[in-house]
Amino acid sequence: MRVAVGSDHAGFDLKEILKTELVALGHDVTDHGTDDGATSVDYPDYAAAVGRAVAGEMADLGLCVCGTGNGVAMAANKVPGVRAAVIHDVTTATLARQHNHANVLCFGARVTGATVAVDALAAFLAAVTEHGRHDGRIEKLAALEEGRLEPIRVQGTS
Repeated sequence: MRVAVGSDHAGFDLKEILKTELVALGHDVTDHGTDDGATSVDYPDYAAAVGRAVAGEMADLGLCVCGTGNGVAMAANKVPGVRAAVIHDVTTATLARQHNHANVLCFGARVTGATVAVDALAAFLAAVTEHGRHDGRIEKLAALEEGRLEPIRVQGTS
């Protein structure tokens, strides 16, 4: 599998651990930076690069790391076609892939330890997207992204 990875300075060390794990598992990894954890950089630059690689089909999946995972997820999700999820553990990793068809997983190096992140990465890679009831929801995400999701009528409003 082709995996694009990227992080800011706060996520650098965890990105390197996860990148090593991906390579050990036989995946083709492209690192979009950053190249060190000492120089302060802006997470949107690296998350966007990973998101563009996934959306442009240069990578099958993406992995982003920052301090909390929130910033890189927000940035990656601005790229059309990306479904980035903040991962905290094996359960969130599995369900993000199965139910939400996530194609970019995001970790927070300040809130998720390396052992948990490695286990969650393995769970994400092993999970298979489920269809049926989830397909309509994934279609709604695409429609929302494209500006064609009709608002629901909230009860009690006119």
